[in-house]
Amino acid sequence: MTNPKIYDAVLIGGGVMSATLATLLNEFEPDWSIKIIERLDDVAQESSDPWNNAGTGHTAFCELNYTPEKDGKIDITKALAINEQFQISRQLWATLVQRGDLPEPSKFINPVPHMTFVTGAGNVDFLRRRYELLKDQPLFSTMEYSEDPAKIFEWAPSLMVGRAKDEVFAATYVPQGTDVDFGSLTRLLIQNTIEKGTVVRLGTEVIDLRQRPDAIWQVATQVRSGANKGQKNVTHARFVFVGAGGGALNLLQKSGIDEVNGFGGFPISGQFFRTDNPEVVAKHQAKVYSKAAVGAPPMSVPHLDTRVVNGKKALMFGPYAGFNTKYLKQGSLLDMFKALRPGNIPTYLGVGATNFDLVSYLVGQLAASDAKKFEEVLQFMPEAKREDWRLITAGQRVQVMKKDANGKAVLQMGTEVVAKADGSIAGLLGASPGASVAPEVMIKLALRCFPEKSAEWEKKIKALVPEYGKKLNDDAELAKRVQNENAEVLGITRIP
Repeated sequence: MTNPKIYDAVLIGGGVMSATLATLLNEFEPDWSIKIIERLDDVAQESSDPWNNAGTGHTAFCELNYTPEKDGKIDITKALAINEQFQISRQLWATLVQRGDLPEPSKFINPVPHMTFVTGAGNVDFLRRRYELLKDQPLFSTMEYSEDPAKIFEWAPSLMVGRAKDEVFAATYVPQGTDVDFGSLTRLLIQNTIEKGTVVRLGTEVIDLRQRPDAIWQVATQVRSGANKGQKNVTHARFVFVGAGGGALNLLQKSGIDEVNGFGGFPISGQFFRTDNPEVVAKHQAKVYSKAAVGAPPMSVPHLDTRVVNGKKALMFGPYAGFNTKYLKQGSLLDMFKALRPGNIPTYLGVGATNFDLVSYLVGQLAASDAKKFEEVLQFMPEAKREDWRLITAGQRVQVMKKDANGKAVLQMGTEVVAKADGSIAGLLGASPGASVAPEVMIKLALRCFPEKSAEWEKKIKALVPEYGKKLNDDAELAKRVQNENAEVLGITRIP
């Protein structure tokens, strides 16, 4: 009997995380054999699809949930960290464009200013104090603040037309914002890795994961579509990455690793209003975020976004949160129930018991009529017309539930790497800022799983991300230089 091929790395899921990791591993170890396994018939069909996410290119310019307020004090720590992470993404993409590994950058990234817009005296006070904290930070140096309707009209006319004269409001504006089509980026990255030898299997679902005594992983799969539908196979790998979005928790549990014990996943479904009407789209050129409703999950901050997909502009507003028990948009209603384990049931119960605001918010969202939902659009665009907009179903998001350092069950925003102690398998749980920070997250994951390679890979990392390891925000001159060099390559807005 012939010994089966053993891949150096098998990546589960055809989204931006696997695409990024495959790109990095191709650079670090050109001779490695890599295989990507995707359950759907094409890559980037779940969270990486442009209409399943907001494509913000998270920099914390506009997202208020990255600058939380507690006891009257605004904390900007997370905002600074996320902006630093996105600068790593920009450096990597710029390098790949310069090398010819990525094509014309407008196919995946475009300049779109980032704004925050709030109403009401309390929110205006918060935004003003937030601006005062951020404006002197090098990575936020171009941020502007205004309570002047004429200035805000100049930034985003549709926010002001038809608004009551006695309304109190304020906005911040950063011209260096971007819109990112992560679906296009994912496809381009994967195509480039295929040209370098990566094997991609579509329409193939991973149904089980087992590690042999010699540490080799057996990845059991079943074909979901086509002539070989139902056919089962086993792929062998020295390293496995579970980048299956919402489906990662169930797969990590199947692997049997201790490190996933206690983790849970809270699924949030969502909808957006979308318009492609050229007249409406032409009146708004920005991504505008506001404050989340009381009890809203962190990813449900309302925003009115300019999107650029396949070279065409559109607007989307949302999200409207909903709830079902799927962990993937094209998943099963049994997903959440299959994730229940004796070790994580207390986590689910603990989160449920301490998040009554969230439950109340979701009930309200589920009960809201179409007309009621559109009232939220009117809070941003007072003269919006319902006939110009249609509801679309966005991607499924699964927020991490875990025990914190004090043993308390918490619902956590962001992404969480779960890896076996021996580094042979790792997976990613969580949602936003997700795709925007994929390069930094995947570099750290690779170094964590292959610590013996860190010295060897350091030069290769810096060949891709020249300023890796430096905090740009600590050096105003460096921050400006790096941002402008990347902006020049990527065709996005420079800092004057």
